[in-house]
Amino acid sequence: MTVKIAIIGLGQIGASIGLALARHKDQVTTIGYDSVGEVNRKAIKMGAVEKIGHGLYASVEKADMVILALPLDQVHETLQAMAQDVREEAVVIDTAPVKLAVAAWAEEFLPPKRHYVGLTLAPNPLLLDETGTGVYSARADLFQNGLVAITAPPGTVGEAIKLAASFVTLLGARAYFADLAEVDGIMASIHTLPTLAAVALTETVMGQPGWNDIRKLAGHPFMAAMRPLDGEEAAGLAEAAQKNRVNTVRVLDEYISALQSLRDEVNKEEKNNLQVRLKGVLNERAQWQRLRANSDWQSSEFPKQEIPTFNDIWRGQLGLGKLLGRRNKKTKDD
Repeated sequence: MTVKIAIIGLGQIGASIGLALARHKDQVTTIGYDSVGEVNRKAIKMGAVEKIGHGLYASVEKADMVILALPLDQVHETLQAMAQDVREEAVVIDTAPVKLAVAAWAEEFLPPKRHYVGLTLAPNPLLLDETGTGVYSARADLFQNGLVAITAPPGTVGEAIKLAASFVTLLGARAYFADLAEVDGIMASIHTLPTLAAVALTETVMGQPGWNDIRKLAGHPFMAAMRPLDGEEAAGLAEAAQKNRVNTVRVLDEYISALQSLRDEVNKEEKNNLQVRLKGVLNERAQWQRLRANSDWQSSEFPKQEIPTFNDIWRGQLGLGKLLGRRNKKTKDD
C-alpha cells in the first residue's frame, strides 16, 4: 500500500518534489494541482505527478500527506479552503519562507487529528548557480544532498515529525530539527533581505535621471544583484516581509548600518581600511562557498541519524495503521 501525497502548487519547488518522489513509486503515489492550467499540463507531461486533481477538493480529499508548495500569500487562503477536506490523521506540510504565521493559520483552520509540519528546503549545493524558476526549471535532484529544516508547533505529535523527516530522505536530502522562530530569523536574512535589497538597488539605479543611458551599459553585476527578484511576485514578497516583520526590520536595520559604514569608508581618502574590509568579505564569501559546495559541516554539525523508512513510520504512526487497514478493505472513499 502506497502513501498518497498531494502536491498543491507545481512551480519549481512543487514539481521538483514530485520528480524526486517519482523515484519511489513503490512507496508513494502523487496527485498535483496548480491554479494555472498550463503548469498542470507541463507537470503531468514531465512526470512530476501521476495525475492532476480536478480542483483543490479532489486533490486533497484522499491524500495522506498534503504538500503546500505555494507563495506565502497563497498559503492562508489555500489552508482555509481545503481544511475541512483533509482526511483524519493526514499531515499537512508547507515550504513557505515564514513558519510562525503558517503554523498559526494551520492551528486556526485545520480540524483536530490533522497535523502540520513545516519544511524549509535548501537546494542541492551543486545547483546554487542555477537561475531558472517555475515548473520549467524543476528537476529531481534540486534538493539532493541539501539540508531541510523541519519545524513544528509545540505539542505536535512526534510521529508526524518523524514522518516529515523520512519524507525528506525521499528527496535525497538530510533533515535537521529547528524552532519555528529560529527559522523565521534565518529566512529573514537569506531570503527576504536579498530580495528587498534587490528592490532597493533597482529603485536606486532605475530612478537615476540618466537611466535611459545607464540601462544601455548595465551588465553582469547589475543583473546578478537583481537576480533575487527572479520568480518573485509582489504579493508573496510583501507577505513574507510583513508576516515576519520583526526579523525583517532587524536585518534591514543591520544592512542599512553596513551600507552607511561602507559609505563612510568610501568617503575617506585613506583606502587601506576599505581594502582590508573588502578582502575580509571576499575571504569569508569564498570560505562559505567552499563549505556550501562540499557540505563540509553536515557530518559534524548534523550527524547522520537512522530514520525509519517512510512506510514503516506511516503504518505505525498516529493511529494510521487503522487508517491503512480501512483502506486495504477498499472503503467507499477509495
